[in-house]
Amino acid sequence: MKNQFDALINAPFGAVAISAHGNQLAIDFLLKSPSAENYQSAQPLVQQAYAQIIQYLQQPTIAFNLPVPMQGTAFQRRVWQAIAAIPVGQTRTYGQIARQIGSGPRAVANACGANNTPLLIPCHRVVAQNGIGGFMQSKQNGLLIKQWLLAHEGVSKYQQGI
Repeated sequence: MKNQFDALINAPFGAVAISAHGNQLAIDFLLKSPSAENYQSAQPLVQQAYAQIIQYLQQPTIAFNLPVPMQGTAFQRRVWQAIAAIPVGQTRTYGQIARQIGSGPRAVANACGANNTPLLIPCHRVVAQNGIGGFMQSKQNGLLIKQWLLAHEGVSKYQQGI
């Protein structure tokens, strides 16, 4: 299992998996942890991400400051910049982000789905106009993780079913 990811952090909702390829980072949320113990590789970027994610899980107001370039289309980067500006404990709707950048809500949702660094680009803070919206490209139980992350940050509106 340790070869599948460069780091694994057990979390109340399951686990956070970290992978690095050069200066590119990928973060995955897992509803069930594949290992009983946390681990991390010796890669400096992985170690920085690991330490900051551990801090976030203890205190959601920490600021991530990882030297990770946003890899995506110009449109995706505009969406991700808008999402990265949403303060901890707040949400924005897909429509609000769309109006902010001059686009449509579905395009914003698609850019959220292409985000490889959740937490750094907190797509969980983007919700539907009349509900929690989607998360993790509709992977099974992804909404439970979104609910946990929002509750962890003090957003109580979407806690049903936790």
